[in-house]
Amino acid sequence: MRGRQPNPDGESLNPRQKRTFAIAVGILIVLVAVVSVWSATGRGTYDRSAHGCITVVEPSSTGGAVLHQCGAAAKALCRSAFSHSSRVDLLTRPQCRLAGLAPH
Repeated sequence: MRGRQPNPDGESLNPRQKRTFAIAVGILIVLVAVVSVWSATGRGTYDRSAHGCITVVEPSSTGGAVLHQCGAAAKALCRSAFSHSSRVDLLTRPQCRLAGLAPH
């Protein structure tokens, strides 16, 4: 029966192999940490509403739906949001204000 030795001959790793293994594990830990921090703090494609673009998260049957519009499409959506009073319109209005697209 084979034991849990690092190699078939039952020899331990030499110092160079141990150092190489430690460096590889260290690099892997740093890489996982960097990716974790980036994914937790990084902004996605749909950033906050500003500069003529709006992002609205509305409830839907499968969780939440993201509405993201810029330019003329955002202006039209904001015009509609301020002229109607559905739940989505009420959610859209504050985002339109943040984007500078509120009616004057």
